[in-house]
Amino acid sequence: MEKICVVGSLNVDLTVTVPHFHQPGESMFGLSFNTYTGGKGGNQAVAAARLGAPVTMIGCLGADAYGSMYLDALKRENISQDGIVVTSAAPTGIAMIEVDPKGENRIVVYKGANDELTCDAITEKAGYIERSGVCLFQLENPLPAINHAMAIARQAGAKVILDPAPVPHTPIPQAMFMLCDCVTPNETELHILTGMPVDTIEQAAQAAMKLIQMGCPAVINKRGGQGSLLVTKEGYKLFPGFKVKAVDTTAAGDSFNAGLGVGLAMGLELGDAIRMANAVGALSTTAQGAQAAMPTMEQAMALLN
Repeated sequence: MEKICVVGSLNVDLTVTVPHFHQPGESMFGLSFNTYTGGKGGNQAVAAARLGAPVTMIGCLGADAYGSMYLDALKRENISQDGIVVTSAAPTGIAMIEVDPKGENRIVVYKGANDELTCDAITEKAGYIERSGVCLFQLENPLPAINHAMAIARQAGAKVILDPAPVPHTPIPQAMFMLCDCVTPNETELHILTGMPVDTIEQAAQAAMKLIQMGCPAVINKRGGQGSLLVTKEGYKLFPGFKVKAVDTTAAGDSFNAGLGVGLAMGLELGDAIRMANAVGALSTTAQGAQAAMPTMEQAMALLN
């Protein structure tokens, strides 16, 4: 299997389960509370490592207790920490997460140290990107640094997968789409990126074509339990999702991206990698927490078969 490099965010998730999502001014008692390591980058790194891939993480942590907690978590997952920058300029990023009884979530993120990932830091860690066959990116760090890292990956011949989340307030430069092999928006992100309706498969395919026209060879629209829609200039195909009992959908999209990256690192064709990604994403919703719920390759293969 080829090496995987994840360039992205590292947050600590403060997760509370609630009876229902509250209204403005409403107070309520939470049903449970847990602290997890998270962030889209960290989630994807852990998910890929749990599937057996050799993973290096590039990101920023604060020089604080949460940062130390995160480094310990990466070590437990056998993820290389050589790409981690520890900074005293900002605290470790935090995500405040509410989860309702249906497993749906609402999330507020304070980026903290994630904003300290600079182009210079990427340049210092470029060797880890260049030695990887697949590189995973998200948008919880400054866009110039992510763009710089993607360009290094493209120049080195790695497969580049961009999870365009969260969608920034300013438009994503077309040059970033042109550096990608795959862009993997969910329905909301695809709508925001294109301004087009995405309620039906046909609408989503038309919206994704707008990103194809901006230079991305393939768009994979994550559609939850419905599955994933692959769109290329040749056409579109829906890969059905797997039926599971969802407990917590936090990081299901991150798990999907990791499954996709691992599938490609294994040499699978894109369609087979998407089926693996669907299985990994579905399994990750069957337990509480983000990284705590990431499945193993054995579990993924059992669901696939």
